Amino acid sequence: MRPSVRRFMRTRYWLLTACTLALLAGCTQFRYYMQAAQGQYSLWSDARPIDDWLGDPATDPQLKARLEKALLIRRFAVQELSLPNNGSYKNYAALSRPFVLWNVVATPELSLRPIQWCFPIAGCVSYRGYYSKQDATAYADELRGEGNDVQVGGVPAYSTLGWFSDPLLSTFINYSDAELARMVFHELAHQVVYVPGDTQFNESFATAVEEAGVQRWLALYGTDEMRLAYARYNSRRADFLALLVRHRQMLEANYASKTSVRHRRAEKARIFAHLQADYQQLKQSWGGYAGYDRWFAEPLTNAHLSAVGTYHDYLPAFKSLLRQERTFVRFYGAVQKLAALDPLQRQQRLEQLAHTAADESAQGQDQQTAAPGTL
Repeated sequence: MRPSVRRFMRTRYWLLTACTLALLAGCTQFRYYMQAAQGQYSLWSDARPIDDWLGDPATDPQLKARLEKALLIRRFAVQELSLPNNGSYKNYAALSRPFVLWNVVATPELSLRPIQWCFPIAGCVSYRGYYSKQDATAYADELRGEGNDVQVGGVPAYSTLGWFSDPLLSTFINYSDAELARMVFHELAHQVVYVPGDTQFNESFATAVEEAGVQRWLALYGTDEMRLAYARYNSRRADFLALLVRHRQMLEANYASKTSVRHRRAEKARIFAHLQADYQQLKQSWGGYAGYDRWFAEPLTNAHLSAVGTYHDYLPAFKSLLRQERTFVRFYGAVQKLAALDPLQRQQRLEQLAHTAADESAQGQDQQTAAPGTL
């Protein structure tokens, strides 16, 4: 069967499945599943093989250079990181919007626990994705009308977990080489291991693959300037994450207090104002770097901080496991065994690995203190 026919059959099957599930779930879910099915299908309709773009005289030379770089990154992902060698990121789609979709995240007014929605395949997640910003905003307004804190955030890429061939998109093709590699490695990692309903596990694992992959990529293909730029990027990202974690902890303490609702609301407003002020000071320490300004584009809410740590909670544990297993193939096998455990056992094992990572870090610091002049 030709690839185009297989793709049509899979698309038809997916659309029929979405319609069936939506009809069972009711009118609101019907509209949601249909926009998801239509949005995914539109990506396939717009995507063309990269070789077609490269062979087309009308393709902008700058885009050709980025696509050639993406192909190199894709081959590296297979050869050096043992990531899936499938149809993902071998096509390209030029979209007429800045993001592929928009995620809606919501929490109660005085809580950081995100509202969850459950879907086939992906399990329960703390967001709903819309291919139209207008649809995302309309749903966000409904949630706000119910008294919730809400954030609408643009998403440049996502993974269909290997069920379909994810294309390269105009929403991220012009990222720097290191950032483009990071994006591809992260999304392909979701195709290796994914536990429905365990976002912290999934994102921490993919982040571990992404970071190790980019480090190898820069060692082989990067220049000193690229490595320095990515080190600055990681340093700023760590600073920003620490800023958010600190204020999240302040909010958690406020919401856990036995004070009146009125007092907790006032304290909440004070903490968010403090976050804004601290961010401005952090920007000054970065020399005015404004890369995180978009995060503050909407009024800050609990929803902005509900997922803080999701991508990093178990990151030290996965890094420790990768060091133990030494190769990516063995690492993936070990992670798949973790994924097969029940949630409590999985959490306990990850905590053990995190303790191991902390011990390794402490030992490394002790060695540096004992021999300050050595590398």
